[in-house]
Amino acid sequence: MPKIILLEPRPPNLHIFSQFYTPRLGTFILGTLMRGCGWEVEVVIEEWERIDFEAMRSADLVGISTITSTAPRAYAIADRLRSLGVKVMMGGPHVTFLTEEALAHADFVIRGEGEKALPVFAAAWEKGCGLGNVPNLSYWQDGVIHHNPQQAHLDDLDAIPIPDLGLAKRYGRKSKGKIVIPVQTSRGCPYACSFCSVTGMFGHKYRFRSTANVMTELHRYDSRRHFIFFYDDNFTHDTERTKELLRAMIAARFKFQWSAQVRADVAKDLELVKLMKKAGCQIVFIGFESVNPQSLKAMKKGQTVAEIAHAVKVLRRKGIRIHGMFVYGFDEDDWRTVRRTVRFAKKARLTSSQFMILTPLPGSDFFGKISAQQRIRFRDWNLYDAHHVVFEPTKLAPLDLQRAQIYSHKKFYSLATSLRKLINFKWLDIGIAHYARKLNRHWLKVNRTYLTVLSLLRPRQKNQHVIVDYREEANLDQVS
Repeated sequence: MPKIILLEPRPPNLHIFSQFYTPRLGTFILGTLMRGCGWEVEVVIEEWERIDFEAMRSADLVGISTITSTAPRAYAIADRLRSLGVKVMMGGPHVTFLTEEALAHADFVIRGEGEKALPVFAAAWEKGCGLGNVPNLSYWQDGVIHHNPQQAHLDDLDAIPIPDLGLAKRYGRKSKGKIVIPVQTSRGCPYACSFCSVTGMFGHKYRFRSTANVMTELHRYDSRRHFIFFYDDNFTHDTERTKELLRAMIAARFKFQWSAQVRADVAKDLELVKLMKKAGCQIVFIGFESVNPQSLKAMKKGQTVAEIAHAVKVLRRKGIRIHGMFVYGFDEDDWRTVRRTVRFAKKARLTSSQFMILTPLPGSDFFGKISAQQRIRFRDWNLYDAHHVVFEPTKLAPLDLQRAQIYSHKKFYSLATSLRKLINFKWLDIGIAHYARKLNRHWLKVNRTYLTVLSLLRPRQKNQHVIVDYREEANLDQVS
């Protein structure tokens, strides 16, 4: 029986979810698929366990899944494995868009979705025949790189096996409380946000699993010990489909609670919001992105500040917590944008907030734009985690953009804010704030050299200027 080990490299840096790490689903889906093809399968999540390279020599093939920020670690692992004579395949968003970069470290790369390609590859491997018919595959042959045609995305998501999380032997054992279970019910996004690479990976067409298929998976986790996190990029895009699923969940009387990623427009349908709460939704993750109307328009978000404010009002009224995500660094952003964003997040009384830095991810329109404008200052993929400035903004110097993020987290998670929440017995909010303050202090400590390098960068944009009142406005001398 041939053996494949599927591996997810650890993230290079800490972030707000580091304490609640949940692996991506691709490794488990493909592992379950390969087991169905008759292969011995093991999943290794490096965040949870040390990689035993000697033990991995027993594998016929090692598949490594990577996003942009984990690419350097993925390449280092691949180089080590190949030096031991192990064949390496890579997949994921980063290598889909920078395939030839990845092939400097791997034998094979599967571009885009792997559910169609991997079984065909496995059959060709077992028969010892050529790889020319494997869709989405890029590979070396006789010293030359070959790129096979890429097939259309899989329409029937019910054909994808329900992922067996038990393929990672330690899944859930690191959890001190509830075990977070990732479930994906749809793929694709009809929107065209300029900074996002999702559509490049999964397409604009919104595809979803049938309610019956999702319910079969959810029944596996009907336990108060589990907490379901729907991985969909937009769980509620097709409102009628979502309502059907929610009604089925309510009828099943599941014991678990859950969360999902949604857009602000979810609040336009009150029936939908009520069903979400009744079905056990505790918190939603919303990419508000900005409260600067010009930035929202430029990024092609397809939402307004008024819709953002309305969403907060409706969801809070229905008892659903909100994790709000904001992004700084668009060409229209200046220090006023930062002040207004923090003011909005605090006034909205969000459960938690994430203030991220615009990052030029390969595969996004934004990456193409600023690459052409020669505005990328760092090509170290480790820094592409939305917490480090890697490009030259228009209206803020790189260091000031970084300080804006530090300031925002400091203000939102301040002790004074926590004290006000203490009066209202918001223990979850207080716990998150304490963790966030600790994380910010650690980030500043480990990034001293990086901040020094940023301070030495000289603007190359003629229209770039530093907002002169940032120290008085933000008291940023405390985080310099």
